[in-house]
Amino acid sequence: MSSSIYGKLALTNLKNNRKTYIPYVLTSILTVMMYYIMDGLSRNSSIGDGNVHLVLVYARAVIIIFAVIFLFYTNSFLIKRRKKEIGVYNILGMGKRHIARMLIVETLVTATVSIGTGILFGGIFSKLMYLVLLKILDYDVRMDFEVSADTLMYTLALFLVIFIMTLVYNLFQIQLSNPVELLHGGSQGEKEPKTKWLMTVFGVVTLGIGYFIAITTDQPLAAIPAFFIAVVCVILGTYALFTAGSIALFKALRKNKKFYYQTKHFNAVAGMIYRMKQNAVGLANICILSTMVLVMISTTISLYVGMENVLETRYPREVEAKTNVSVPESDQAVDRIVEEELKNAGVEAKSMLRYHDGSVAALKQEDGFALQQFGNYQIDDVVEVYLIPLNDYDQMENVKSSLVPDEAYVYSTGEDWGKDTVKLGNRTYRVAKELEDLGLAYGQNLVESYYFIVPDAGQIQEILAELYKDSDMQEDWKEQMLNLNYRVIFDLEGDEEACFSALKAMRSRIEGEVHSGFFESRELNREEFYFLYGGLLFIGIYLGVLFLMATVLIMYYKQISEGYDDRERYQIMQKVGMSKREVRHSIRSQVLMIFFLPLVTAVIHIAVAFGVITKLLAVLNLTDVPLFFLCTVVTVVVFVVFYGIVFSLTAREYYKIVN
Repeated sequence: MSSSIYGKLALTNLKNNRKTYIPYVLTSILTVMMYYIMDGLSRNSSIGDGNVHLVLVYARAVIIIFAVIFLFYTNSFLIKRRKKEIGVYNILGMGKRHIARMLIVETLVTATVSIGTGILFGGIFSKLMYLVLLKILDYDVRMDFEVSADTLMYTLALFLVIFIMTLVYNLFQIQLSNPVELLHGGSQGEKEPKTKWLMTVFGVVTLGIGYFIAITTDQPLAAIPAFFIAVVCVILGTYALFTAGSIALFKALRKNKKFYYQTKHFNAVAGMIYRMKQNAVGLANICILSTMVLVMISTTISLYVGMENVLETRYPREVEAKTNVSVPESDQAVDRIVEEELKNAGVEAKSMLRYHDGSVAALKQEDGFALQQFGNYQIDDVVEVYLIPLNDYDQMENVKSSLVPDEAYVYSTGEDWGKDTVKLGNRTYRVAKELEDLGLAYGQNLVESYYFIVPDAGQIQEILAELYKDSDMQEDWKEQMLNLNYRVIFDLEGDEEACFSALKAMRSRIEGEVHSGFFESRELNREEFYFLYGGLLFIGIYLGVLFLMATVLIMYYKQISEGYDDRERYQIMQKVGMSKREVRHSIRSQVLMIFFLPLVTAVIHIAVAFGVITKLLAVLNLTDVPLFFLCTVVTVVVFVVFYGIVFSLTAREYYKIVN
């Protein structure tokens, strides 16, 4: 056979199958383009090596995984739809070797168009995406646009490997099949599916475990590993229930004779059994992708829109200057530097507090607190314990108090202690008073905090010495643990530029001149938060668009698949006496049910996960739950509208095929 015939056959086949191949090629182009842009951004030297770079690298890895899985999935749909066509070629005399050559040419054409056009558009839109990223980051910087040779090389290599892998899969499918199987390849699966009770039970159990974890997780830091475990369980449960549980449900309905033998139920139930066998995996994919889109967009928008809440939670006072090793020289140096720079900049401090404290993690027990060298903040009973000398408390509160050596005041950010005595490590104190208010502002901590006002600083150092005496930690770290902190916290008042200048000067001097000096402020760190959360917003929207594209393509292919299957069902139903209107109504109700089932399930997933996601956002310092709720509701509403529009548009192709 002439070698030119393979090229002509390949082009003819692509043209004849354009309804399925054009969306596949467009999706491949977009995937190549989005990977090229993301890889280029992650390698851009002007981005730096901070949080934004790390976020972009993780996003690039997600796109690689997505590209491999999704292009394989869509390719498997294409080869399944074409098995009958390839079987005809085989029967007409083309050997499998010739069919393989034809498929190689088709893959070469598809890969060339997809990769070449994707890289072209990637180069065109890379600069735009870089500008969008800088705008979201709220960061004024000179534009340094770079075209990376490494990006071009890695993009070519990645997608060439993916297309080669899909070609090998297609050739393997053809090689293992005989002509008769190929002729019936598009109709496989018409036998009634068996009820897989074991998989159904597995789906119910795993989904129940995932929901239980999401509902019962209370500790913000425990929510991090719990969330990922819940996600895995929910994904496994979703696939199991879509593939096995749905069939078991419809078969159970069929056994209910009073329900089943009704005109409006008979066709719907019987049809759904076959539809779920053929479409379960695709519908589960739509459900999982929809859930991912909703979670990513709602959370990243919440973090970005709620930036002021984030900053105020993380920095309840605008400024904190401290030394981690409190000695008179260091304490005086911190005070001196703060006063000098306030005076130099011509700004004033307000609500200033100065105090010493010792802080440790502890396990809350019935009679007190077991102090820990290292706190496991994923444990429910872990709390933060702060020990403050009485003199510092009196100075902050402008009162005159007295405590005997074994007495203490107690203040809790959560539940009151409620007992007459409390044990701190090996020491027992009588609770002289439970404070209703405390001027210290640490914001909303991730764990419950207890503040103990003890008679003097010497007792605090003795408690710390007992705790860390056998510790084998590094000497510089141990020095900090064995000594009190000295903190100066305040807000600033004055000209904005002057305040910013004072803050920079304070940070430079305290961290450079004071032993174990530390300085942080809301305004100096604002840029870092915009970098991190702005980068997360960019990635959330970017990956959200990618997953939306996948959802649209899966829906489109499902509509085409439904159309070819229902064209034959139309004819059969009309032959047994059903009118065209009855047939159309029956099939339309089934199609609507099958395509909106993933959306309903995704919304249920989001509703159940709402609580644990709020805990995750608390770790990221967003405590404005109403804001997150509003962003989630708006995201869901917009997505539902978009989903409906996409369904309506793809349904047109379905009705064209059926009619």
